[in-house]
Amino acid sequence: MLIENIIFWPLYALLWAAVVRYDVHMFQHNSYREERYARWFRGGYKFGRAAIIAALAIVGFISNPVFIGFSVVFMSVMAWREFRTTYKKPIVYTMRVKRLIVSAALLTIAAVAVAEIFAPQIAMPMALALLILPIVMLTANLVNKPLEAAISRWYYNDAKRILRSMPQLTIIGVTGSFGKTSTKHYLYRILSEKYNVLMTPGNFNTTLGVIRTVREHLKPHHQIFIVEMGAKQVGDIKEICDLVQPTIGIVTAVGEMHLETFHTQENILRTKFELIDALPADGLGVVNLDSEPIARRTMNHKCRVLGYAIDNTSADYLAQEIDYAASDTSFAIKTADALREGYTTHLAGRGNILNLLAAVAVADHLQVSESMQKRAMRQIEQIEHRLSVRRTAGGITIIDDAYNSNPTGAKMALEVLRNFRRMEGGRRIVVTPGFVELGERQAELNRELGREIASACDIAIVVNKTNREAISSGILGQEFNKNNLIEVDSFANASARLASMMRAGDVILYENDLPDSFK
Repeated sequence: MLIENIIFWPLYALLWAAVVRYDVHMFQHNSYREERYARWFRGGYKFGRAAIIAALAIVGFISNPVFIGFSVVFMSVMAWREFRTTYKKPIVYTMRVKRLIVSAALLTIAAVAVAEIFAPQIAMPMALALLILPIVMLTANLVNKPLEAAISRWYYNDAKRILRSMPQLTIIGVTGSFGKTSTKHYLYRILSEKYNVLMTPGNFNTTLGVIRTVREHLKPHHQIFIVEMGAKQVGDIKEICDLVQPTIGIVTAVGEMHLETFHTQENILRTKFELIDALPADGLGVVNLDSEPIARRTMNHKCRVLGYAIDNTSADYLAQEIDYAASDTSFAIKTADALREGYTTHLAGRGNILNLLAAVAVADHLQVSESMQKRAMRQIEQIEHRLSVRRTAGGITIIDDAYNSNPTGAKMALEVLRNFRRMEGGRRIVVTPGFVELGERQAELNRELGREIASACDIAIVVNKTNREAISSGILGQEFNKNNLIEVDSFANASARLASMMRAGDVILYENDLPDSFK
């Protein structure tokens, strides 16, 4: 009894805290959606086998001191390892997370207390059994659902009230499979030459993120509100549009992303165009006609719709005379009225030119002068992890496209790498873990990525095991030198390999970075 009370339960509390924190962290990673969390769990649960071993040990240690020692040591090591682990995207202790942890603690205490009263011999085995599966966290979420729904409704209605109080506010929605965050930033910078503009910060592109932006940041002096709209299933964009009621909408691209939840590209297309469908008759839609699914779509919307492109000559805004120089990119814009020359940006890649075209189309609609557009464009800074380019003191160029990669965006990044000017003796290197959340198409699309990589680089580093086989087979199928294909388990391993082999003149592309829930 002394060992049980003084040693086991304090160590159990420590392990419980580590396991539940990890569970809630991964639940947050999966947007608090039970079906996504369940898919992640089936892919491999970090604490599962560990908890089973500990539970078996507890069952046996009642009469065996050896099991006592084993369990104590095991729980201590597991808790210590978890608390010292650092994650790329750490847990954010929002009020929802705090409520989940408190509810999980109360549920665990209640279950153990009942067992101690009515069946003390199974209290410890049952306590460990609670850690075998994320039962505690999911149960806590179920218990909290009515409260969370009521809180969400109150926040929604409050945001709606604030928006109703600003009838002169122009609201612009930006969505797409990729490019929406960059377009949002570029549009913000250009429109700020004339207007007082607010945009949703960071990755606040869900309904709750937009609500939080409205309640915490939107002020009466704002004239324009740019809303980034993300989606992982049909209806997500419509839900945001019902809240903010935009009058201008941009669809940057439609590609194969989140196929696990969308299932088909047609569903993705339909969801992205929920934004254009929501615009009023006097509104303006702006769409990327270089995105094939968009170009094939019939534009029978009640509002005016403009197209922009680099290749599709039927576009209303067509980039021409593109010149990629070492320090900047210049281009002209052909419209129905004229050829407008002299646009210059420090941004790299055709994807960024397309994003700038969308911003120019909206700026024209809102009567921002051409001179203001050009001045703002010259001052736009690269966005971290979105095809940003930097050069190290050692003469190495880093192309960072690590955020939220997708097949079409990856091709654009590899095009930049393929055409990048390098010093004599320099090599082109790609570091990537591939794509995820693509359902049945995931292996096929990662093999295609491998084929694209083989034609763009001299050395390929494939990170972690999730897509290793598919990417590597795609690379080697193109007669790529197998000695220049490096497979590693983590980005830390990739960094170590790079540190030992990099030399002046090398150009390194980081393409995608999987979240902590993928191993």
